[in-house]
Amino acid sequence: MKENRLGVVGIVIENRETVSLVNQILSHHASIIIGRLGLPYREREVAVIALIVDGSTDDIGSLTGQLGKINGVQVKSALTSR
Repeated sequence: MKENRLGVVGIVIENRETVSLVNQILSHHASIIIGRLGLPYREREVAVIALIVDGSTDDIGSLTGQLGKINGVQVKSALTSR
């Protein structure tokens, strides 16, 4: 049995046309997302999303990997060690 990790995922969306795809991926991984804060930063023409996640490293890696493949989306994560 895999142990779940708690962590934070930061997402910066530089291409507003990808927002619906990002939301679709987040919805698909809703079971590991325990909190979400999203802010449009209009002056910089970006959107910033912070997620609190609780899931296996495989599940979190799937989420961040899918998001990272989108052009104009930057993703970083930090997880507990166990």
